[in-house]
Amino acid sequence: MQASTNYTGLAGYRHDSLPAAGVLLVNLGTPEAPTAKAVRPYLAEFLGDPRVIEYPRWLWMPILHGVILRVRPPRSAEAYAKIWTEQGSPLRVFSESLATGMQAELGRRHRGPIRVALAMRYGQPSVADTIAQLQREGVRRLLVLPLYPQYSATSTGSVLDAVADTLKTLRWPPELRIVNDYHAEAAVIDALAASVRAHWDAHGRGDKLLLSFHGIPERYFHAGDPYFCQCQATARLLRERLGMGEDELVVSFQSRVGRERWLHPYTDETVRQLATDGVRKLDVLCPGFAVDCLETLEEVAMQNRDFFVEAGGETLRYIPALNDQPAHIRALTDLALRHMQGWPEVADDYDPASATETLADAHRRASALRES
Repeated sequence: MQASTNYTGLAGYRHDSLPAAGVLLVNLGTPEAPTAKAVRPYLAEFLGDPRVIEYPRWLWMPILHGVILRVRPPRSAEAYAKIWTEQGSPLRVFSESLATGMQAELGRRHRGPIRVALAMRYGQPSVADTIAQLQREGVRRLLVLPLYPQYSATSTGSVLDAVADTLKTLRWPPELRIVNDYHAEAAVIDALAASVRAHWDAHGRGDKLLLSFHGIPERYFHAGDPYFCQCQATARLLRERLGMGEDELVVSFQSRVGRERWLHPYTDETVRQLATDGVRKLDVLCPGFAVDCLETLEEVAMQNRDFFVEAGGETLRYIPALNDQPAHIRALTDLALRHMQGWPEVADDYDPASATETLADAHRRASALRES
């Protein structure tokens, strides 16, 4: 009797096919449109992830589906509508451009077959679908690079869950490597510093520089999540690179929800307090976001700008994320290549013609043995 299978294979795969290496960039995700109808399934997937909300499922799911998903989608859709572009969601547009830039940069540096693909942890394109596509393109070695500089179980940890869940379904999973975090990557710190200096050159220097990171519940930190410490390390390295004093740069955490205590100080409270303390011009950078998104463009550049002005400040100037800047593309490409060391596709002496002939010869020998 033929047993049923739970594993996905590659029908028609040829063993003389030239294998490729892949770089899988993964970002948070975005709804397909700035409407309540499109936001609702996106929020359901995001807030239904136990990595994000660590409450018992029996308690959380009725709250999520019975209350939150009835109330929040229209408000979120209104916020998305404020930042939506003709090309679509800024997060997706910038992430796709970043992936395209890395593909070109890798192609410029190496002759070996290397594929760069973008997936979203929530929404489309999914991690599972993207890995399946990479397999069809011959990727046998895969580097996963979550676009989160600082590790948190709520972000990078969730990406690793999605990758593991996908690999469990494959008959022949690719060789796997993972970038856990890059919060102290020198080239990324340099790119952030250059971006701040360019902003100062164009607009003048603010009285303070605020670094606003996405928040997580404080109990996650006490449970062993390294996110808070890595955010502080990024802030210290950037302050040193900019030659700033400790009193010139402030760190805060944004996007808290619910009533429990999150990492603090909170960004909204911090901008109000800075204005009250006499800060007139405030520069804000969000070094935890690889590309701009709802949390940077609407929450920081709009909401918190209003909070600052209402509290007596003159102007809050948001410094954009690194997005698809050439320095960012080069920094992440360097990071990827360092993690891919030892793979033949990134070897300096890789010869596609020779590799193809070697595989073809091995295939001929195997076919002859099978036919004898």
